[in-house]
Amino acid sequence: MNAQTLKVAGAIVLAIVVFVLWNATFIVHQTEQALVLRFGGVRSVATEPGLYFKLPMIENVVEIDNRVLDLDLPEQEVIAADQKRLVVDAFARYRVTDPVRFYQTVNNIAGANLRLANIINSTVRSVVAEASFTDIVRTNRSGLMREIQEEVNRQAQGLGLTVIDVQLRRADLPQQNSEAVYQRMQTERQREAADIRAQGSQLAQTIRARADRDVTVIRADANQQAQEIRGQGDAQVNTILGDAYSLDSDFFAFFRSLQAYTNSLGGGTRWVLSPDSHFFRFLDPAAQGRAPQPAPQAAPAPAINTQD
Repeated sequence: MNAQTLKVAGAIVLAIVVFVLWNATFIVHQTEQALVLRFGGVRSVATEPGLYFKLPMIENVVEIDNRVLDLDLPEQEVIAADQKRLVVDAFARYRVTDPVRFYQTVNNIAGANLRLANIINSTVRSVVAEASFTDIVRTNRSGLMREIQEEVNRQAQGLGLTVIDVQLRRADLPQQNSEAVYQRMQTERQREAADIRAQGSQLAQTIRARADRDVTVIRADANQQAQEIRGQGDAQVNTILGDAYSLDSDFFAFFRSLQAYTNSLGGGTRWVLSPDSHFFRFLDPAAQGRAPQPAPQAAPAPAINTQD
């Protein structure tokens, strides 16, 4: 009976020792830092990973995340310096660098997110209020982000936090304003397109008018050159005929008469002439022995048509 009692007592003592040792030690992981509290007050800080000791039942441990934390903020509407309304959507990345101050001011991550969100929203409104719409969305966005981060970080130091980054994921006009802007842009583009089409039509008319004028000038020059060439050809023909007449007047008279027959007697024309008319002297062998008479005025001497 005594042996059994000793075993039970030994087991109880061992359990008490294990319990005391269990409550007297704690482990800090790589992603954590810990505060050792005694009666609510901070006694020590453990920032390095490892095994630590504390007084059991008197001291307790508060673990704080040591990683970089993300904070997504809801959309808010702000007014720029040029009185344009914007909807901005920001996010931040931060970490706890002073666990004692962090515990004393915000107590936990949820409290830190709430306080930091208020700081960021207030800072974004104040910085955006001094910048134009163009600076925010295009020309100076990175500079504004640096200014916001510096101000947020300055205020976050009092909470034991260090802000690593603050960015605006979205900076757009409100929906109703966006529709009005898109409509205005569409109207402007349509007006520009109409102006371009009008300019193109005017330019086309100018080109066509210039081309028509050039065609008229070219045709006039061509007609003038053609007339000059025909005149030169007629002059050469007359010169050749004159030379031929001076060489053989009888053959020239015969040739001219044949041309007159061709031009006068073609096309079914009916003529009433005297058989001994001088016009038909080359068709009457008996008349060829008589003295030639002047050709009648009614039968003009035809000229060779150089246009054929």
